[in-house]
Amino acid sequence: MNFQQLRIIRETVRQGFNLTEVANALFTSQSGVSKHIKDLEDELGVELFIRKGKRFLGLTDPGKELLTIVERMLLDAGNIKRLAQQFSLRDEGQLTIATTHTQARYALPQVVTEFKRAFPRVHLVLHQASPEELVRLLLAGDADIGIATEAVTEVPELVSFPYYSWHHCVIAPPEHPLHREPLTLDALAEHPIVTYHHGFTGRAKIDNTFAEAGLAPDIVMAALDADVIKTYVELELGVGIVASMAVDPRRDAGVKVVDGPPLFGQQTSRIAIRRGHYLRSYAYRFIELCAPALNEQSVRQALSPATQE
Repeated sequence: MNFQQLRIIRETVRQGFNLTEVANALFTSQSGVSKHIKDLEDELGVELFIRKGKRFLGLTDPGKELLTIVERMLLDAGNIKRLAQQFSLRDEGQLTIATTHTQARYALPQVVTEFKRAFPRVHLVLHQASPEELVRLLLAGDADIGIATEAVTEVPELVSFPYYSWHHCVIAPPEHPLHREPLTLDALAEHPIVTYHHGFTGRAKIDNTFAEAGLAPDIVMAALDADVIKTYVELELGVGIVASMAVDPRRDAGVKVVDGPPLFGQQTSRIAIRRGHYLRSYAYRFIELCAPALNEQSVRQALSPATQE
Protein backbone atom coordinates (compact mmCIF):
# COMPACT_ATOMS: atom_id res chain seq x y z
CA MET A 1 0.00 0.00 0.00
CA ASN A 2 1.36 3.44 -0.93
CA PHE A 3 0.20 7.03 -0.59
CA GLN A 4 -0.70 7.31 -4.27
CA GLN A 5 -3.18 4.47 -3.80
CA LEU A 6 -4.59 6.17 -0.72
CA ARG A 7 -5.00 9.45 -2.59
CA ILE A 8 -6.73 7.63 -5.45
CA ILE A 9 -9.20 5.98 -3.05
CA ARG A 10 -10.10 9.34 -1.48
CA GLU A 11 -10.28 11.18 -4.81
CA THR A 12 -12.48 8.48 -6.36
CA VAL A 13 -15.09 9.11 -3.69
CA ARG A 14 -14.74 12.91 -4.00
CA GLN A 15 -15.21 12.78 -7.78
CA GLY A 16 -18.39 10.69 -7.56
CA PHE A 17 -16.61 7.51 -8.73
CA ASN A 18 -15.77 9.07 -12.09
CA LEU A 19 -12.31 7.72 -12.88
CA THR A 20 -11.73 10.22 -15.67
CA GLU A 21 -12.17 13.07 -13.20
CA VAL A 22 -9.96 11.25 -10.68
CA ALA A 23 -7.19 10.97 -13.26
CA ASN A 24 -7.51 14.67 -14.14
CA ALA A 25 -7.44 15.73 -10.48
CA LEU A 26 -4.31 13.67 -9.77
CA PHE A 27 -2.57 14.43 -13.09
CA THR A 28 -2.35 10.81 -14.13
CA SER A 29 -4.07 8.47 -16.59
CA GLN A 30 -7.36 6.65 -16.13
CA SER A 31 -5.61 3.33 -16.78
CA GLY A 32 -3.10 4.21 -14.06
CA VAL A 33 -5.94 4.93 -11.62
CA SER A 34 -7.60 1.60 -12.42
CA LYS A 35 -4.33 -0.28 -11.99
CA HIS A 36 -3.62 1.29 -8.59
CA ILE A 37 -7.10 0.34 -7.38
CA LYS A 38 -6.81 -3.23 -8.71
CA ASP A 39 -3.36 -3.66 -7.16
CA LEU A 40 -4.62 -2.48 -3.79
CA GLU A 41 -7.66 -4.76 -3.91
CA ASP A 42 -5.41 -7.70 -4.80
CA GLU A 43 -3.06 -6.84 -1.94
CA LEU A 44 -5.90 -6.59 0.58
CA GLY A 45 -7.88 -9.52 -0.80
CA VAL A 46 -11.21 -7.64 -0.87
CA GLU A 47 -13.13 -5.53 -3.37
CA LEU A 48 -13.34 -1.88 -2.32
CA PHE A 49 -15.79 -0.63 -4.95
CA ILE A 50 -19.20 -1.70 -6.20
CA ARG A 51 -18.94 -2.13 -9.96
CA LYS A 52 -21.28 -2.40 -12.92
CA GLY A 53 -19.12 -3.42 -15.83
CA LYS A 54 -16.26 -0.94 -15.87
CA ARG A 55 -18.22 1.70 -13.96
CA PHE A 56 -17.79 2.33 -10.24
CA LEU A 57 -21.07 2.89 -8.41
CA GLY A 58 -20.00 3.16 -4.78
CA LEU A 59 -17.99 1.68 -1.93
CA THR A 60 -18.34 -1.83 -0.57
CA ASP A 61 -18.49 -2.27 3.21
CA PRO A 62 -14.72 -2.92 3.37
CA GLY A 63 -14.23 0.12 1.16
CA LYS A 64 -16.22 2.33 3.52
CA GLU A 65 -14.15 1.22 6.49
CA LEU A 66 -10.92 1.68 4.56
CA LEU A 67 -11.92 5.20 3.53
CA THR A 68 -12.05 6.25 7.20
CA ILE A 69 -8.50 4.96 7.71
CA VAL A 70 -7.32 6.56 4.45
CA GLU A 71 -8.63 9.98 5.49
CA ARG A 72 -6.86 9.69 8.84
CA MET A 73 -3.58 8.54 7.26
CA LEU A 74 -3.56 11.37 4.72
CA LEU A 75 -4.41 13.89 7.43
CA ASP A 76 -1.55 12.62 9.58
CA ALA A 77 0.82 12.71 6.62
CA GLY A 78 -0.01 16.37 6.12
CA ASN A 79 0.41 16.98 9.84
CA ILE A 80 3.92 15.50 9.78
CA LYS A 81 4.90 17.92 7.02
CA ARG A 82 3.42 20.90 8.87
CA LEU A 83 5.10 19.80 12.12
CA ALA A 84 8.50 19.72 10.42
CA GLN A 85 7.89 23.15 8.90
CA GLN A 86 6.91 24.52 12.31
CA PHE A 87 10.43 23.95 13.59
CA SER A 88 12.45 24.48 10.42
CA LEU A 89 10.54 27.49 9.03
CA ARG A 90 8.89 29.01 12.08
CA ASP A 91 7.63 32.22 10.45
CA GLU A 92 7.31 31.00 6.88
CA GLY A 93 4.72 28.90 5.11
CA GLN A 94 1.13 29.11 3.98
CA LEU A 95 -2.11 29.64 5.88
CA THR A 96 -5.35 28.94 4.03
CA ILE A 97 -8.56 30.50 5.35
CA ALA A 98 -11.84 29.33 3.81
CA THR A 99 -14.58 31.87 4.36
CA THR A 100 -17.72 33.38 2.90
CA HIS A 101 -17.89 36.68 1.03
CA THR A 102 -19.48 38.47 3.99
CA GLN A 103 -16.65 37.51 6.35
CA ALA A 104 -13.91 38.24 3.80
CA ARG A 105 -15.40 41.59 2.85
CA TYR A 106 -16.55 42.98 6.19
CA ALA A 107 -15.09 41.05 9.15
CA LEU A 108 -11.56 40.06 8.15
CA PRO A 109 -9.77 43.02 6.46
CA GLN A 110 -8.36 44.42 9.72
CA VAL A 111 -7.38 40.95 10.96
CA VAL A 112 -5.63 40.18 7.67
CA THR A 113 -3.78 43.51 7.77
CA GLU A 114 -2.51 42.89 11.32
CA PHE A 115 -1.57 39.30 10.51
CA LYS A 116 0.43 40.25 7.40
CA ARG A 117 2.22 42.94 9.38
CA ALA A 118 3.22 40.34 12.02
CA PHE A 119 4.01 37.50 9.57
CA PRO A 120 5.15 39.05 6.27
CA ARG A 121 6.73 35.80 5.07
CA VAL A 122 3.58 33.70 5.53
CA HIS A 123 1.56 33.31 2.33
CA LEU A 124 -2.03 33.96 3.42
CA VAL A 125 -4.70 32.52 1.12
CA LEU A 126 -8.32 33.62 1.50
CA HIS A 127 -10.48 31.05 -0.26
CA GLN A 128 -13.98 32.45 -0.77
CA ALA A 129 -16.52 29.63 -0.58
CA SER A 130 -20.07 28.72 0.28
CA PRO A 131 -20.56 27.27 3.78
CA GLU A 132 -20.92 23.76 2.33
CA GLU A 133 -17.78 24.09 0.21
CA LEU A 134 -15.96 25.54 3.21
CA VAL A 135 -16.77 22.41 5.22
CA ARG A 136 -15.49 20.20 2.40
CA LEU A 137 -12.22 22.15 2.25
CA LEU A 138 -11.69 21.76 5.99
CA LEU A 139 -12.47 18.04 5.96
CA ALA A 140 -10.13 17.46 3.02
CA GLY A 141 -7.30 19.33 4.72
CA ASP A 142 -7.26 21.92 1.92
CA ALA A 143 -8.01 24.75 4.37
CA ASP A 144 -6.56 25.30 7.83
CA ILE A 145 -9.33 27.50 9.26
CA GLY A 146 -12.93 28.10 8.22
CA ILE A 147 -15.03 31.14 9.10
CA ALA A 148 -18.78 31.14 8.50
CA THR A 149 -22.16 31.49 10.16
CA GLU A 150 -23.76 28.34 8.70
CA ALA A 151 -22.89 24.65 8.46
CA VAL A 152 -19.78 24.39 10.65
CA THR A 153 -21.62 23.43 13.87
CA GLU A 154 -23.35 20.52 12.14
CA VAL A 155 -20.22 18.48 11.37
CA PRO A 156 -18.81 16.25 14.15
CA GLU A 157 -15.33 16.29 12.61
CA LEU A 158 -15.09 20.05 13.13
CA VAL A 159 -14.53 22.06 16.30
CA SER A 160 -15.92 25.58 16.13
CA PHE A 161 -15.62 28.66 18.31
CA PRO A 162 -17.75 31.82 18.46
CA TYR A 163 -16.14 34.67 16.53
CA TYR A 164 -18.63 37.55 16.80
CA SER A 165 -22.38 38.15 16.92
CA TRP A 166 -24.43 40.26 14.54
CA HIS A 167 -27.99 40.77 13.31
CA HIS A 168 -29.78 41.48 10.06
CA CYS A 169 -30.99 44.97 9.26
CA VAL A 170 -33.47 46.28 6.72
CA ILE A 171 -32.26 48.76 4.10
CA ALA A 172 -34.18 50.86 1.60
CA PRO A 173 -33.61 53.93 -0.59
CA PRO A 174 -33.57 57.11 1.55
CA GLU A 175 -37.07 58.23 0.45
CA HIS A 176 -38.73 54.81 0.78
CA PRO A 177 -42.09 54.70 2.67
CA LEU A 178 -40.66 52.20 5.21
CA HIS A 179 -38.65 55.03 6.76
CA ARG A 180 -41.90 56.78 7.70
CA GLU A 181 -43.66 53.93 9.55
CA PRO A 182 -42.85 51.55 12.42
CA LEU A 183 -40.74 48.62 11.25
CA THR A 184 -42.57 45.31 11.71
CA LEU A 185 -42.54 41.98 9.89
CA ASP A 186 -46.00 42.70 8.51
CA ALA A 187 -44.92 46.07 7.15
CA LEU A 188 -41.76 44.57 5.65
CA ALA A 189 -43.67 41.71 3.99
CA GLU A 190 -45.78 44.22 2.03
CA HIS A 191 -42.76 45.17 -0.09
CA PRO A 192 -40.61 43.18 -2.56
CA ILE A 193 -37.48 41.93 -0.80
CA VAL A 194 -33.88 41.42 -1.92
CA THR A 195 -31.76 39.30 0.40
CA TYR A 196 -29.24 36.46 0.62
CA HIS A 197 -29.34 33.21 -1.29
CA HIS A 198 -30.39 30.06 0.59
CA GLY A 199 -27.55 28.77 2.77
CA PHE A 200 -25.76 32.12 3.05
CA THR A 201 -25.48 34.70 5.83
CA GLY A 202 -28.41 33.65 7.97
CA ARG A 203 -30.99 33.24 5.20
CA ALA A 204 -32.57 30.29 7.05
CA LYS A 205 -33.24 32.53 10.04
CA ILE A 206 -34.96 35.08 7.81
CA ASP A 207 -37.19 32.42 6.23
CA ASN A 208 -38.06 30.84 9.57
CA THR A 209 -38.96 34.17 11.15
CA PHE A 210 -41.41 35.00 8.37
CA ALA A 211 -42.86 31.48 8.42
CA GLU A 212 -43.40 31.52 12.18
CA ALA A 213 -45.32 34.80 11.75
CA GLY A 214 -47.49 33.23 9.04
CA LEU A 215 -46.10 35.54 6.36
CA ALA A 216 -45.00 34.72 2.80
CA PRO A 217 -42.68 37.56 1.70
CA ASP A 218 -42.11 38.34 -1.96
CA ILE A 219 -38.38 37.70 -2.30
CA VAL A 220 -37.75 38.97 -5.80
CA MET A 221 -34.01 38.39 -5.82
CA ALA A 222 -31.48 36.37 -3.81
CA ALA A 223 -27.76 37.14 -3.95
CA LEU A 224 -24.58 35.64 -2.53
CA ASP A 225 -23.26 38.87 -1.05
CA ALA A 226 -24.43 42.17 0.41
CA ASP A 227 -22.86 44.37 -2.27
CA VAL A 228 -25.18 42.92 -4.91
CA ILE A 229 -28.17 43.28 -2.57
CA LYS A 230 -27.36 46.94 -1.92
CA THR A 231 -26.97 47.62 -5.65
CA TYR A 232 -30.45 46.33 -6.44
CA VAL A 233 -31.98 48.15 -3.49
CA GLU A 234 -30.46 51.37 -4.87
CA LEU A 235 -32.14 50.53 -8.18
CA GLU A 236 -35.44 50.27 -6.26
CA LEU A 237 -36.01 46.62 -7.12
CA GLY A 238 -37.06 46.10 -3.50
CA VAL A 239 -36.04 46.61 0.11
CA GLY A 240 -33.04 44.70 1.37
CA ILE A 241 -32.28 42.43 4.32
CA VAL A 242 -28.53 42.32 4.92
CA ALA A 243 -26.01 41.66 7.67
CA SER A 244 -25.70 44.76 9.86
CA MET A 245 -21.91 45.00 9.44
CA ALA A 246 -22.34 45.21 5.64
CA VAL A 247 -23.80 48.74 5.72
CA ASP A 248 -21.58 51.82 6.00
CA PRO A 249 -23.45 55.15 5.81
CA ARG A 250 -20.35 56.89 4.43
CA ARG A 251 -19.98 54.45 1.58
CA ASP A 252 -23.57 53.36 0.94
CA ALA A 253 -25.23 56.70 0.23
CA GLY A 254 -27.86 55.11 -2.00
CA VAL A 255 -29.39 53.08 0.81
CA LYS A 256 -30.35 53.78 4.39
CA VAL A 257 -30.96 51.45 7.34
CA VAL A 258 -34.61 51.44 8.39
CA ASP A 259 -34.86 52.33 12.06
CA GLY A 260 -36.44 49.66 14.22
CA PRO A 261 -35.77 46.58 16.31
CA PRO A 262 -33.82 43.62 14.92
CA LEU A 263 -36.54 41.44 13.42
CA PHE A 264 -34.56 38.27 12.82
CA GLY A 265 -32.71 37.68 16.08
CA GLN A 266 -28.98 37.36 16.65
CA GLN A 267 -26.53 35.42 14.51
CA THR A 268 -23.07 34.15 15.44
CA SER A 269 -20.21 33.72 13.01
CA ARG A 270 -17.82 30.96 14.00
CA ILE A 271 -14.22 29.88 13.49
CA ALA A 272 -13.90 26.19 12.61
CA ILE A 273 -10.99 23.72 12.54
CA ARG A 274 -10.93 20.05 11.62
CA ARG A 275 -10.22 17.77 14.57
CA GLY A 276 -6.71 16.35 14.25
CA HIS A 277 -5.49 19.02 11.81
CA TYR A 278 -2.09 20.29 12.89
CA LEU A 279 -1.96 24.09 13.10
CA ARG A 280 1.27 26.02 12.97
CA SER A 281 1.88 28.72 15.54
CA TYR A 282 0.98 31.56 13.20
CA ALA A 283 -2.44 29.93 12.60
CA TYR A 284 -3.19 30.20 16.32
CA ARG A 285 -2.12 33.83 16.15
CA PHE A 286 -4.57 34.47 13.30
CA ILE A 287 -7.39 33.00 15.41
CA GLU A 288 -6.39 35.15 18.38
CA LEU A 289 -6.43 38.27 16.19
CA CYS A 290 -10.01 37.38 15.27
CA ALA A 291 -11.11 36.72 18.84
CA PRO A 292 -8.62 37.62 21.62
CA ALA A 293 -10.21 35.14 24.05
CA LEU A 294 -9.20 32.30 21.70
CA ASN A 295 -5.53 32.09 22.56
CA GLU A 296 -3.39 29.14 21.54
CA GLN A 297 -3.80 27.35 24.88
CA SER A 298 -7.61 27.50 24.85
CA VAL A 299 -7.86 26.37 21.22
CA ARG A 300 -5.41 23.50 21.75
CA GLN A 301 -7.39 22.41 24.80
CA ALA A 302 -10.64 22.36 22.82
CA LEU A 303 -8.96 20.30 20.09
CA SER A 304 -7.33 17.80 22.47
CA PRO A 305 -8.60 14.19 22.52
CA ALA A 306 -9.57 14.44 26.19
CA THR A 307 -12.00 17.27 25.36
CA GLN A 308 -13.69 15.12 22.70
CA GLU A 309 -14.54 12.22 25.02
